[in-house]
Amino acid sequence: MIDLHLHTTASDGTLTPSELVSAARAAGLSIISITDHDTTAGSDAAGAVAREAGIRLVPGIEISAVAEGRDVHVLGYFIDPATTSLRAFLDRQRADRIHRVAEMGDRLSALGLPIDIAPILADAGRGRSVGRPQIAEALIGAGHVRTRDEAFERFLTFGGAAYVPRLGTSPEAVVAIVHDAGGVASLAHPGVSARDELIAPLAAAGLDAIEAVHSDHDAATEARYRALAADLRVLVTGGSDFHGPRGHRAARLGKVALPSQDFEKLSDAAKRRRAH
Repeated sequence: MIDLHLHTTASDGTLTPSELVSAARAAGLSIISITDHDTTAGSDAAGAVAREAGIRLVPGIEISAVAEGRDVHVLGYFIDPATTSLRAFLDRQRADRIHRVAEMGDRLSALGLPIDIAPILADAGRGRSVGRPQIAEALIGAGHVRTRDEAFERFLTFGGAAYVPRLGTSPEAVVAIVHDAGGVASLAHPGVSARDELIAPLAAAGLDAIEAVHSDHDAATEARYRALAADLRVLVTGGSDFHGPRGHRAARLGKVALPSQDFEKLSDAAKRRRAH
């Protein structure tokens, strides 16, 4: 089985890279990609463990872009993590994340909901890619909310009282960055993001694929995005978007898988890109 959308403690997952590989092996996965937000640290750390477990690890990442003040996530696969332009871009992304966390902490304090952001900033200093999920956990720890979902719904979603718009790069520019790193780019979970209006322009700008297979896509949603991918002559990617043994996607590891024929097409596209 193939799962190309997994997260570790390098961003907002709850399993370390080695723990995630062990969980993937137990779930019967044979090909995985660790796609942490704006960092390849988790994927880099998992390489040796994945080889020992007999699992093929596709170098991956999930990059946060911005369109009209809202996040758009672009997945990159078969990238070269050492590419100079990619490293410089990710450094800027992490700096923006730190600034954004601090500003969200200030907004929550102004609302009478103070949180301790020092541990979050310390994690960032150790290389973790931080953001709203860590703010949500801090809200839970401070007793202001009971669950991460409540934190997002009340304060951290687009337009929420503590939401801070991301200062970021356009999706088109992110696609180009992925290409410059030798990879192929896929629009993450469009059925969750509800940004269908972006897909055709992104395809025209070089987007390689759409993530049609996802834990939060039902059969009809997957079929709709597969049809759109065919119309736009782009490929299909997929994965569980697993973040750990808690949360609504916890049971999806080993259950949401990309068919091998879709993976082979994606792999062939990456080989063609590296050949140029």
